[in-house]
Order: sequence, then C-alpha cells, then structure tokens
Amino acid sequence: MKRSTERILTTHVGSLSRPDAVSAILLSKDRGQPYDRAAYARLVREAVADVARKQTQAGIDIVTDGEQGKASFFGYIVERFNGFERKPASPGQEGNPRAESREYRAFPDYYAWSERIAEWAGGRGGDRRHGIDVCTGPVSYKGHAAVQTDIETLKSALTDLPHEEVFMPAIAPSYIFATLRNEFYRTGEEYEQALADALREEYRAIVDAGFTLQIDDPRLITYYMMNPDVSVADCRKWAARRVEAINYSLRGIPPERVRFHTCYSIDVGPRVHDMELKDVVDIILTINAGAYSFEAANPRHEHEYHVFEQCRPPDGKILIPGVISHTTNLVEHPELIAERIVRFARIVGRENVIAGADCGFAASGVRFNDTHPSVAWLKFAALAEGARLATRHLWGRA
Repeated sequence: MKRSTERILTTHVGSLSRPDAVSAILLSKDRGQPYDRAAYARLVREAVADVARKQTQAGIDIVTDGEQGKASFFGYIVERFNGFERKPASPGQEGNPRAESREYRAFPDYYAWSERIAEWAGGRGGDRRHGIDVCTGPVSYKGHAAVQTDIETLKSALTDLPHEEVFMPAIAPSYIFATLRNEFYRTGEEYEQALADALREEYRAIVDAGFTLQIDDPRLITYYMMNPDVSVADCRKWAARRVEAINYSLRGIPPERVRFHTCYSIDVGPRVHDMELKDVVDIILTINAGAYSFEAANPRHEHEYHVFEQCRPPDGKILIPGVISHTTNLVEHPELIAERIVRFARIVGRENVIAGADCGFAASGVRFNDTHPSVAWLKFAALAEGARLATRHLWGRA
C-alpha cells in the first residue's frame, strides 16, 4: 500500500453511479429475473472504462471500478455464495430496515417526509427486494469466475491511465452476519465463521491480483443507531466480536495489502444518534489492516479528528479520513478540504494520511442516490485540488 511520502495521495470509498442501462439489468438480476448476459457484460465493461477514466481525469490517485457490476455493496455476495435462498418476505420485512432505529424513532416526521421525496424523485422503491435472502445451507464460495471478471475488467480499463494504485472493495463477514438471517447453523459463531471462510477466497483473489483489498462494514458502527435498546457498552462488545471474525477472514493476508472502511451509511438526516468515534475507535484499530477509512467531513463528525490526539493509531498505520461528504450536493471548497487533511497530518504525520471520501456515492445500483453523479465528479476534482494545497502546506512548497 502506497503512502503519502512525497505528496498527499487521494482515493475514495468505491461505489459510483451506474448508467441507467446497467441499473436496469442490475435490478432484474437482483430480483432473480431473466436478463441479457452478453449485454450486461458489455455494458459493465463500458461503465468501468468510463469511471476509471473519469477518476484519473479528476485527479484520484488510488482508483477502483466503482462497483459498476454490483447491485449493491453487499447484496452481490449472495450470487457468489452457496447456501442462500430467496424467500418471500413476511409483512414489513421488505420495508426500510432503519424504521425502528434511534433516528427514525426520534424524527418520524422528518423521515416520513424524506421517504415521500425519494419516492417522488424516482426511487428508493427500486431497492425493495422481491423477498429476502436467508442462509438455508452450508456456506461456501462459488464466485471465483465473477471476481476474476471484475479484476480483469478493471485491469483492462486502467491500461494507459495514470494512477498510483488500485483497490477493490469487498464486504465484511460481519456485515453479512448482521444483515442476512441464518436458518441453518446451530450458532451465530458457526455462521459467521463460515461466512469468513468463504469471503477469504474473494479477498485472496483481489490481493493476488495485485490490488489493495478494501473491507467494507458500515454496520460495525451503525449497530448502535439501528438498535435503540442497546447501550454503548453492549455495542462495543458486539463490535469486538465482529472484529474477531474480520481478522479471522484476513488470516494470512498481509495487513499492508488491506484497508478497512466503516461509515454511517447513506442516512441524509439529523444523524444525532450516530455512535461517536471515541466510543469505538480503539476496537477499529485492532483490525488487521494497514489503513482505516472513516467519515470525517460531515458536520456531525468533522470535529472527531481530535480523537486521534488521544488514541493514536499503531505505528505505520494509515488514516483515510473522509474530507468530502456523500450526503450533500454542495461541492466542498478545496481550501476547506486542505484544512481537513492538514488537521490529520499534524496529528499522525503527513505520510500516514491519504485523502478520501466519507462513503460511496452510489452504494446501491438500483435505487435513487442522494448525490447527483455530475456532482460526485466535481467533488473528486475538489478533493484532488485540496490535496495539492495540503501538499504545498505540509511540504513547504510554493
């Protein structure tokens, strides 16, 4: 994993908006409906080539495929696993999983209004699955061909494009454990271990391809918000067990080839019930990764850079703070971005900071996204310019 040894490097979290033609096919795939496989493969290749070019043009150094071929940042894994079955949902199961969260309980009027706006705009309804995925048998990995296709598509797209490094996101076993119900394994521990064993095959394929592996797990810190009756202490215990599973899935993979991402997902709302970074940062830093990506740009969390004054990352570890937000269509000023970068660099050292984003800009390929695609590219350009300004400040260049 490259470090910011000569200048501040830039990256992001992964997901980028899919073209409408790709989204339409992804929706059919997600619902288990027939689709044109040849057209899907061609459209994804074209979409990956397009987002690869746009990332490099915007000045992003550490790039990825934008998850163009995936219906969502986690649901794709069901296609790559044995042991899961799509079952009819009981009444209420296909609704918003956040409906009983601390935020929804506290601000029902706001979220009812927000859902109406989204549905009017075209979209969150497209994310309602036709049933729910449930573990009903032994979990094993069958996605070898699919992940190799992802790898080769991205490598081909990056031919002759300037970039410093390549990363590829993959979901954490802990997120699947917390999201998809188990009806087969006797205990949760057995289920989570089976998920970790299966996902390790995807992780190894990504690392063996020469890419940096990004492990995604928003639930590690949204568990608190999603479960109103659970204390911070209980959430810490829950998170510590999930980290054990993540580390088990990463056994044998060099930490310097791994970066971990967590965030508060795509909740564009008051967010006053987010878990505070100070309450979980020490647990996050025990994940066997070389870098940690987290939210640091939105107004609810921007002040939390102070946390690292008290809880320093282990020697050699890299921070990838979000210095642009996915929850607003306002484009951050490069000078503000530079200030955010410099704050972290002063605490942990300039070589230990890579400038990133709070979260992906299109975590689902089949639903309405809150940031318009054209704005996302403007944000990336501002990110690159902010990194250049921070470099001038930190390296004393004119």
